[in-house]
Amino acid sequence: MAKKKEVVAEAPVKEVKKATTKKATPKAAAAKAVLALNAENAGFKAGDVYQALAAAEKALTVKEIAKVAKISEEEVILGAGWLFKEMKIKAEGEKIALA
Repeated sequence: MAKKKEVVAEAPVKEVKKATTKKATPKAAAAKAVLALNAENAGFKAGDVYQALAAAEKALTVKEIAKVAKISEEEVILGAGWLFKEMKIKAEGEKIALA
């Protein structure tokens, strides 16, 4: 009997690139605007809140007032506090209305 020749096929060699690990860079914390707590700023924010309520002619939530007046919700609360103290506004459930 004839001997069979063993044929070994070599697979082509491919260069393997090393996997590069991407290090997570710490994201910069979103800069938050600082709310100035003084009588002048509170008065201006009270004016913004009052004007937003007067323009709407209905009770609004804090979020709605912030959107209409183009100020933050914190600034709405600051101005509303001033107006509550002067009894210019009143609470109607979750909403604020002119008194």
